[in-house]
Amino acid sequence: MKKILLLVVLLSTISFSQELNCTVTVNMDNLTNASRDLLSDFKRAISDYMNKTRFTSEDWEGDKITCSLNILFLTGTTDFNYTAQVVVTSQRPVYNSEKNTLMLSINDPTWAFIYQKGQSLFSNQNTFDPLTGFLDYYANVIIGFDVESDEEFGGTPFFNKALNIVNMATSSTFSKGWIRTGGGYNRQALVEDLLSDKYRPFRQAFFQYYYGIDIFPINKKIGQQKIVYLINTIYSMRDKIDFLSILIKTFFDARSGEIVQYLSDYPDKSIFTILKKIDPPHTAKYDAAMGF
Repeated sequence: MKKILLLVVLLSTISFSQELNCTVTVNMDNLTNASRDLLSDFKRAISDYMNKTRFTSEDWEGDKITCSLNILFLTGTTDFNYTAQVVVTSQRPVYNSEKNTLMLSINDPTWAFIYQKGQSLFSNQNTFDPLTGFLDYYANVIIGFDVESDEEFGGTPFFNKALNIVNMATSSTFSKGWIRTGGGYNRQALVEDLLSDKYRPFRQAFFQYYYGIDIFPINKKIGQQKIVYLINTIYSMRDKIDFLSILIKTFFDARSGEIVQYLSDYPDKSIFTILKKIDPPHTAKYDAAMGF
């Protein structure tokens, strides 16, 4: 059911397709006219990079992953240094349905990089570039989550690639936004948690959750049971994890609305009480589902 083909077909021409269908939007309202002129080809360059770079070492079968980068420039200097805030989203189709399910919705507040007009962008996994390194990181996270939803722990190779980028970034002069800190979103915390044994039960339940989402159109009862399984799994981990961790927050930021929708008629409304305990930022949604 997944998209990675490990068998190389001999004596034939292999068509290596890219993995992403990425929409890029750019807002330069905070920049001077001079800075905007220097970025006139930036949107095209980023779009080409995300959509034409091959991020996996295997052939990609099936539909490309629908995703988006919404880039808000914050500052720009005459020496081509920029900072931006980026909202990263991705989604995939729900099997047996015409619906899509949101996989990621991340608001990354700190991207610092250098860009010169006409610059060629190349992916290099052995050295860190603050511009392409950021794009490579999110490409691997997007692909990892997508594969993980169809194959238990299938995202591990891509999360490891993202962690390698983090390790190079944290020792660079562009480490802001990459280094794990006590508060706020950062890229290191997300992938370290994904690869931590402490969160292994969550990742197992993540796979079950998407089995539930996919089977829901055919068998609603089983679909709801799988969704509830994930909720109870996270609750059972309460003595080992922080419910406000980057990983748990990222999961619920993308799915809290979906969970309410799929469990709207679930007979045991106490499930929303548990959700309020493990996902406090979205308490209002769960209260509404309980009729408060």
